[in-house]
Amino acid sequence: MAARRGTDIHALAHEAIRLGIKLAKSNHALSTYVNDAIGYKMISEQTLFYSENCFGTADTICFRRNKLRIHDLKTGVTPASERQLEIYAALFCLEYEISPFDIEIELRLYLREEIKIFTPDPEHIHEIMLKIVDFDEQIEVIKGS
Repeated sequence: MAARRGTDIHALAHEAIRLGIKLAKSNHALSTYVNDAIGYKMISEQTLFYSENCFGTADTICFRRNKLRIHDLKTGVTPASERQLEIYAALFCLEYEISPFDIEIELRLYLREEIKIFTPDPEHIHEIMLKIVDFDEQIEVIKGS
């Protein structure tokens, strides 16, 4: 039931963002998440694709004025980490051939009544990029066997 509820909440948020319908201000992460995404003119449910072996879907994302923003709405009870968002930043940089050292990156987790904002170290994003490339090559070798 919790997974279904999370899926429904994400669908609601996606439609509100797509239609540009802001939600009433409250302390709940959903309204802040939707309103921030609309305010920053973010794209909702954007696929980030490096290869058939490595891709993902960012809840919301935008790249404007040399700043990458990736926001993630968390509706569950399990502890959330910025790790998923760092991987999305690495996928974005790989897909669009952008160095993480040349841009500003802001990652946000929206959790119930809390927003966590992270500014990842470009070196860390670069390390993730290298791992993605390396593992992708290894997978392709295995597939060819």
